[in-house]
Amino acid sequence: MGSLHRACAWKRDDRQRKIDALPVTYKEPLTPAEEKIHALPLATLVTQCRSGLLNPADVMQAYAKKMLVAQKESNCITDIMVSHALESPSLAHCGPGADSDTRAEDSRHLLGVPVSVKDSFDIEGHDTTIGLARFSNKPAQTSAPIIRLLRDAGALIHVKTTVPTALFSMETESDLFGRTTNPYKATHGVGASTGGGGALVAWGGSMVEVGSDVAGSVRIPAHTCGIWSMKGSVGRFPVLGNMSPMTGLEAVPILTGPLANSLDNLEEFYKRVIDMEPWTYDHTCVPLQWRPLDLLEEGRKLKWGVIWSDHTIPPTPACKRALSTVVGALKADGHEVVDFSPPIEEVLGVGYQIVFADGGRQIRNVLLPGETLNAALVSVLKHVSRSRFGRTIRRLWSFITGNSEEEYPDILQEKNIVEERQLIVQRDELRQQWHDKWQNEGLDFVLTVTFPFPALKNGDGEKASLMSASYTFLFNMLDYSAGVLPVTNVRKDLDSLPMDFQSTSMYQSLSTPARQAWSTYDAEKMDGLPLSVQVVGRRFEEEKVFAGMRVIEAALKKKNVLFIGKKDAV
Repeated sequence: MGSLHRACAWKRDDRQRKIDALPVTYKEPLTPAEEKIHALPLATLVTQCRSGLLNPADVMQAYAKKMLVAQKESNCITDIMVSHALESPSLAHCGPGADSDTRAEDSRHLLGVPVSVKDSFDIEGHDTTIGLARFSNKPAQTSAPIIRLLRDAGALIHVKTTVPTALFSMETESDLFGRTTNPYKATHGVGASTGGGGALVAWGGSMVEVGSDVAGSVRIPAHTCGIWSMKGSVGRFPVLGNMSPMTGLEAVPILTGPLANSLDNLEEFYKRVIDMEPWTYDHTCVPLQWRPLDLLEEGRKLKWGVIWSDHTIPPTPACKRALSTVVGALKADGHEVVDFSPPIEEVLGVGYQIVFADGGRQIRNVLLPGETLNAALVSVLKHVSRSRFGRTIRRLWSFITGNSEEEYPDILQEKNIVEERQLIVQRDELRQQWHDKWQNEGLDFVLTVTFPFPALKNGDGEKASLMSASYTFLFNMLDYSAGVLPVTNVRKDLDSLPMDFQSTSMYQSLSTPARQAWSTYDAEKMDGLPLSVQVVGRRFEEEKVFAGMRVIEAALKKKNVLFIGKKDAV
């Protein structure tokens, strides 16, 4: 047996041993009392734990039961830490009296809140695999700042969640743990790379997941799993101790951010992390206090700019309908909504060059012999390698394969230091263009789709390609705050393509990569899957984005637009 197979077998066996060691009661259905605990919003749960009305162990049992169901149905867990969660020093002295005169000094802002973390964060004594067999059975020596902060705040960090091999993917799958499937349809995926966390939160096995995001990794799983997420600006959330196969990528830095089972819980979690002064844990954090904002109470009518397409892979009918639904609800509520056309392709072109400026060397170097990368990433890395051989050979390759040479231009060529620095200059010039256009048009927010498709059918990630993440990657390049909220569900009666679609002008207008990506779209098979929108503010406007998301939810409610979530469907 090779090193790859030994590592995979050991890791899966270790996970099963930990599941088997859980109390028998965790494997029983929730009691009526536990159902009530599970339904509590974050703020109420913390208050009751602090006052002694609730015991964190009872909270843990309710969520652990759901966690085991999620693992059985979706395969979304990599490591179990339930007993360690309950041994945290911050849980000591829970009970009557905890909310006495010392309450203002009590830093346990997340006491009793079940929090899962992506398998990219270091937790002392536990592996950080990022889906790679190389890191199996190699426990971290120290915990990441965000982990220490959460434990000090009293959070119950109970599990780590699945990721794709080396993180970059459209699907959550690895040799180490296998495939994670969608909570709504097991035939479909959960996106990536915080896919396991998206599935776990949707199943109710965690109230909040802490994930990471360099191109949409907390937002795409939120979209596919029908939950809420937030990607802030660089420096707002602790990021140290969060592993990546592409370390040192400061030009498009990796971020951390939460996914949650409601907008209230998402915002409460974000606020309470900021209240813990994360800059005292992680030197990369900006010392910026929480700035409350309530646009609903203000009653001010807002101006929203809409990006309908990235001009590469247009949104499919279902996703476009979700965006149109939000636009219609905002207009009906008296808000101004206008089309917004800033430079998009230019930003993405620079971004792809920066991300793969190393020619894919870092990712290749962490693989064990025989380890499988997802097909979408393999396709990109092949083109990166091919570009090193020059334009003449790529033209020959184009002739042999029948693929257009323009589909994979020189943007994927390995860069030297001077070329990379020139790209950063271009990035900053484009950021200024966005700033000026946003300012001149007087926008409060920008709206767009999160992803051009609903959750993809298992195995379709290669067809969709990594280019499908452009709607999220765009705002990593700009360092804008971006939140995701579910809007509605796919309906085969509304969202199906016409039978003669390939003869329509719409199909004829699609590029070859877009046609291939759209071949994954099947509204009948996707019926019932979640659909979301992405709400974007400028740098360090996380509080404003939360407020904008509330405005949207209120407008949708007035129009009686109902999203059917996992908890509503079971």
